[in-house]
Amino acid sequence: MATELTELADNVRKYRRRAGMSQEELAHAAGVSPGTVRKVEQGGTVRMETLHTLARALEVTTATLLAPDAPQPVRRTEDRNRVNLIELRAALTPPVGLADAGGEAGEEEPRLSRATPDECAAWGWLALRAAAAAGRNNRPQEARHYHRVATTAASAVGREHTGSFFRHWTTFGPLTVGMKGVEDAMVVGDARTVVRKAGEDALSPKAWKSTGRPSDDNWNRHRMDVARAHARTGDLTAAMDELTGVRRASPQWLQHQHVAAETMQEILKKRKRTLTAEMRDMASYLGVVG
Repeated sequence: MATELTELADNVRKYRRRAGMSQEELAHAAGVSPGTVRKVEQGGTVRMETLHTLARALEVTTATLLAPDAPQPVRRTEDRNRVNLIELRAALTPPVGLADAGGEAGEEEPRLSRATPDECAAWGWLALRAAAAAGRNNRPQEARHYHRVATTAASAVGREHTGSFFRHWTTFGPLTVGMKGVEDAMVVGDARTVVRKAGEDALSPKAWKSTGRPSDDNWNRHRMDVARAHARTGDLTAAMDELTGVRRASPQWLQHQHVAAETMQEILKKRKRTLTAEMRDMASYLGVVG
């Protein structure tokens, strides 16, 4: 771990200097404090969310900052990542029965009108994973592309579908794609978009009658994203409502979620007045010391 932090510190410093930026200028561009930049460059621990913002400000991928020996940045005119993604798509296509008539894997999406719900769901989940990976690596255009692919697959499925290959842990459908879009927005720190999207009827339990019910795990994680977004935007009451709701539905699950503890810590830091009894109880339940 110490070696990785040292490599990260060296990479951030190297790319900052290559961009001709001071620590204060990088902090301003990334929307963090100068102390955060100094801490990273001194080998201190950093949250992945903060690392994403630094990478975006430096116009490099997150993976670049984490790579040993800080390779030369890929020029924007080069499209190496697109080639890699095409190869990945070809490699992942056969398991869901999407090979062409000659038995070779194609590079295009399946003909969803002919695919079974299981095949559409499998393809949709692959697209969601690709969208999440692209978003975490500061590739927003690719993230949007794969999210559109997942949306198309979800439309073909029609409602939340429990595939035979993931029967015991999750579902796929329009609601799942919507929740993952919220998750991706939270990953890049866009809390206001999370709050806005989460408030839409399409992502509320009212929609379950037409879309079907999501898996408990996906729904709980979604509510954790919403709780954290409310804490970030200063609506501490709404954040507590989300935490309380998840605790009521899945008490043991919540107690072991690191993001729940982080959200509670943020609530305690932002609370200017005396903590409510509910806040004190939740902090104790999650093992958080204010």
